[in-house]
Amino acid sequence: MVDEGPVGIRAAGGVAWRPAAGGGVEVCLVHRPRYGDWSVPKGKLEGGEHPLLAAVREVAEEADVRAVPQVRLPSVGYRSEGRPKTVDYWSMRAVAAGGFQPGTEVDEVRWLDVDAAIRLVSYPHDAEVLAVFAALPPVTGTIALVRHAHAGRRATWSGPDTGRPLDAEGVAQAAALAPLVALVRPVRLLSATPRRCVQTLDPVAALLDLPIEVCGDLDEPRPGQQADECALAAAGRLAELAAAGEPVGVCSQGKVIPGALERLTGRAGDFTTAKGGGWLLAFAAGRLLAADRL
Repeated sequence: MVDEGPVGIRAAGGVAWRPAAGGGVEVCLVHRPRYGDWSVPKGKLEGGEHPLLAAVREVAEEADVRAVPQVRLPSVGYRSEGRPKTVDYWSMRAVAAGGFQPGTEVDEVRWLDVDAAIRLVSYPHDAEVLAVFAALPPVTGTIALVRHAHAGRRATWSGPDTGRPLDAEGVAQAAALAPLVALVRPVRLLSATPRRCVQTLDPVAALLDLPIEVCGDLDEPRPGQQADECALAAAGRLAELAAAGEPVGVCSQGKVIPGALERLTGRAGDFTTAKGGGWLLAFAAGRLLAADRL
């Protein structure tokens, strides 16, 4: 079933890139015989599917490229077969490619430098998305940062707050988060100290067979501790993880994430994060390049 949503048809795709042999990067385009066009890989969301999951899936299905999402690119809207259509795009680092087999949906795949790709695509909106991608600096670090899932009310929990577990709603939220966090292919999982934070990462840890490291730098303020102090510690830890150059999954808390992101971005903003929500963070040369809501 295709997700048509409140704005019509929903679709997602990605600018998949890889290093070029002579330097720079090259991006992937697909040719669709049904339309006789060249385009960035994309496709319609399945019923209830998250756009980011759909984007990675469609790049894999159309171009036979496994890719890791990095930065959200502009969404585009147009009419398709008389209905409004919205397509969300991400830049993606290609990490594997199989043996592409021509089919009825896509019969050719080409890897081109960005200028050549812009000249080849059949639609102006694809050229605009590629131009935005071309203007991005190289991404050097990627983090999936999430807030712990729902854990009931503090007032109804009789034990120490650090031991408060996820409730049934939180368990479902954690299960839904796992495939999103897994998209960045993290090599490490770090959690704030509370049990509910560790439990939020349990499904992705099981999915990827990774241990969960507990990190006090991601905790909310303790009695007598200032919120700014915790935000600074969390921002420093996130920057340190990004500087290592390997993707990471992190779970922190609602009183820490907004302040940490303000420090990393260097600006005030609405970084409020719902329980079970999160961010895709992309870093470039030690600074936060983009923070996109999951």
